[in-house]
Amino acid sequence: MTLFKSGFVNIVGKPNAGKSTLMNQLVGEKLAIITPKAQTTRHRIMGIVSGEDFQFVFSDTPGMLEPKYDLHESMMDFVYTALDDADVLIIVIDATDKAENDAYIAQKISKSPAKRLVILNKIDLSNQDAIMARLHQLKLTFGEDSVVIATSALHGFNIDGLKQEIKHLLPEGPKYFPDDEMTDKTERFFASEMIREKIFMNLQKEVPYSSEVEILSFKEEENIIRIEAEIYCERSTQKNILIGTGGSMLKKIGTEARKDMELFWGKKIYLGMHVKVLEGWRSDRLKLKRFGYLQG
Repeated sequence: MTLFKSGFVNIVGKPNAGKSTLMNQLVGEKLAIITPKAQTTRHRIMGIVSGEDFQFVFSDTPGMLEPKYDLHESMMDFVYTALDDADVLIIVIDATDKAENDAYIAQKISKSPAKRLVILNKIDLSNQDAIMARLHQLKLTFGEDSVVIATSALHGFNIDGLKQEIKHLLPEGPKYFPDDEMTDKTERFFASEMIREKIFMNLQKEVPYSSEVEILSFKEEENIIRIEAEIYCERSTQKNILIGTGGSMLKKIGTEARKDMELFWGKKIYLGMHVKVLEGWRSDRLKLKRFGYLQG
């Protein structure tokens, strides 16, 4: 009789290591937004993959950082929870990052009881000798009981091999979710993330990091989904940048987000957006709770 393998596979690492790209490859859907900027992921996002004899419950997490705002503290709380409740911990290492920085991640995860799967990502940006040396060093840094694999999440290299290693490491267990369930997040969440992704892609410096998106209404009709969204920023100068000359930037963000939404939901999308100033929201616990960063 074939054993049913299941469990929680949580993805951690430094900002911009490729965690979200890896998550999307493993799930086969774009559940986590991706930009070239660090700290794009703010929430813990679950993605579920089910098969005849397995169920992987993946979680993408924010990049590990030293907090500067209450928002960062909340983001790190998502990471610490992921370290505690994982059956398998996927530690994503950027092959282009300095090897001496690996010890920082090793220290952060040192108390996690989970089995460790260390991923050397972005190997397409390195060379064979450097990759082999780094894989050997990662084994020393993270321990002999760690499984170390080289991948390029962007190009889908060695993803099937990674899935086999995950299945091997997971314990025998129950099916936690129905076969047709793919994530724990709501449609409103994905709509807000698609808008936030376009803010990160189109704007520079502090504006993307000072911005938050709230979906005020999400109404699905037979042939169209009508979405109303509010974009918040911390200063009036940021509001002016977000709107742009004659509303040009807001229109660009809206057009790009709407196209992604139409692909995601397979329906025509009406997207209305407005920009408001919400001073100091990143250090305001009531506002962080409102945006889903704090529980209770």
